Amino acid sequence: MKTLANLVTFTTATAALLLAVSSQGADEAEVERHRKAAEQGSVFDQTVLGGYYESGNGVKTNTVEAVKWYQKAAEKNYPVAQVLLGFCYHNGTGVATNEIEAIKWFRKAAEQGHPTGQYMLGSFYQYGRGVATNYVEAEKWFNLSAEQDYDLAKQTQSEVAQRLTQKQLEEARRLAREFKEQKKP
Repeated sequence: MKTLANLVTFTTATAALLLAVSSQGADEAEVERHRKAAEQGSVFDQTVLGGYYESGNGVKTNTVEAVKWYQKAAEKNYPVAQVLLGFCYHNGTGVATNEIEAIKWFRKAAEQGHPTGQYMLGSFYQYGRGVATNYVEAEKWFNLSAEQDYDLAKQTQSEVAQRLTQKQLEEARRLAREFKEQKKP
């Protein structure tokens, strides 16, 4: 089974989240501190609480409850939670497997620049999961993710590039460039 640490890239917020959830033996006070902040709307604490429930750290494992907290943060456009929720739908963790929902959440994170969301969106295009297979789109998203040093994207990018003509490869790079230019403040 995939672990939480294997699924997300280590951005600052993600690293802090993983440290909070993967620390052995979160005590009751720590869980309650995150719960109170989560109930007050903190997306970080909602995501941490979801991670506690998914991993069983400090609470009894409850993947349905994990999804509930990830969903709250994801709906407030927190990309780490969107990625984690996407994985829940992709893997059937706490919800029925649903590739359409998974791609929806990965896309939201990807469009905010989250490298894991970009990698997963590229993967869905590469294999035609929830969308039509489209190697140009896959390469675009892998390119964006790889530029943020996401190792899986770097590895997969070369595999997909071999399937493209030079013209298609140039198109994928142009699309990635345009995406980045649209995101500039």
